[in-house]
Amino acid sequence: MKKLFTTLSNIWKIQELKERILFTLVILLVYRFVSHVVLPGVDATALGDNEKSGILGLLDMFAGGSFSRVSILALGVMPYISASIVVQLLGIAVPSFQKMQKEGESGRNKLNQITRYLTVAITAVQAVGYVKTQVPVEAILIDHTLFFVLSTFVLSAGTLFVMWLGEKITDKGVGNGISLIIMVGIIARLPIALQQEISSRFVGDGGLIALVLEIVALFAVVMFTILIVQGVRKVPVQYAKRIVGNRQFGGVRQYIPLKVNAAGVMPIIFAQALMFIPTTLTQFFPSLQNTWLIQFSDPTSLAYSLTFAFLIIAFTFFYTAITVNPVQMSDDMKKNGGFIPGIKPGLSTSSFIDDVISKITFPGSVFLAIIAILPSIAVKFGIKSEFAHFYGGTSLLILVGVVLDTLQQIESYLLMRHYDGLMKTGRVTGRTGLPAATTTGSSSAVI
Repeated sequence: MKKLFTTLSNIWKIQELKERILFTLVILLVYRFVSHVVLPGVDATALGDNEKSGILGLLDMFAGGSFSRVSILALGVMPYISASIVVQLLGIAVPSFQKMQKEGESGRNKLNQITRYLTVAITAVQAVGYVKTQVPVEAILIDHTLFFVLSTFVLSAGTLFVMWLGEKITDKGVGNGISLIIMVGIIARLPIALQQEISSRFVGDGGLIALVLEIVALFAVVMFTILIVQGVRKVPVQYAKRIVGNRQFGGVRQYIPLKVNAAGVMPIIFAQALMFIPTTLTQFFPSLQNTWLIQFSDPTSLAYSLTFAFLIIAFTFFYTAITVNPVQMSDDMKKNGGFIPGIKPGLSTSSFIDDVISKITFPGSVFLAIIAILPSIAVKFGIKSEFAHFYGGTSLLILVGVVLDTLQQIESYLLMRHYDGLMKTGRVTGRTGLPAATTTGSSSAVI
């Protein structure tokens, strides 16, 4: 406990770090305040219980409840995330985008600008759909045509505002701006969910013992998730020794940290989108409600969980294959005079890296599938669905990933100023010499 207070004191002594943390907190407070501002022309009292479920519930979670509140930030950062994924996939398939990825800082600036333009286009389309389908007619106070046009512009401006806040946090805060905004939105739902769970336990069955067991189980799940997120396979790389003048370069052994879960939360998002197709079909075609498709309307059913897990495993392999390029890693290693001991440079190195990735991706995908279906298992044990979301799935992976990345940012400032880190052991300290950004080929974003 004494070391904890000493570390917090050291954080406050670093002027730059203190200013970045305070700036980040102010921006997040602004975001949470604006997220409660309802669209102009909407009667907030007429919205009633506008709670969302399914894929809309996932969007509402990412938006911190703004989606169901019909806020001016209802679309949140989802259009920006969609645009980022599209640009990332184009970087794999389109040669011109691949060229920009290799141009360094100037190429990244071009890709960021394309992402912004694509965000505007996606936001405009989604704003039209949101106003048409998610705003109750009885809650609209002004002319419907005027409201439709006005809300489209306001929602588009709201998403751009959130994107701007995220970029400011990345530039002047502790980094990971968009991810922090999503994390704050998810955490904002935790107090209500915890209150509901406590009330249900003390009013209904279980009592204090059941509640304590739930908290202990949640702690164990979080620890398990941290292991998956932080798990890496270190591939040793030896660099040839070169002498230039009186200085020696290379001649040292380093490691390539291949992540066990290189795909992040993307497989869960893709699989979840596909799992809502049967439910959508039964809504549009009522005759299908008496078929086998009705099994997939219940997320806690065995058929739903098994299919969901299988899709996650398949998408994990797919997304890892398109984001982690062993051939490029082998070429970069060869250009820098590096080689894996016992493996010939070139094709043999890329084949070895590909084999290692395949071996660690399978257990990673299985563990990811287990994390994804844990909320359904928690509901089966009598836990409220709102609180069960924190037992796994996208929300828990985002929370763990963002918190660890933020701790690594703070840790780097402490070590750079020759202070003790946040922890004496563990990878978050950075004492292994492996910075978080060295995972070649993996997505830099948390989701």
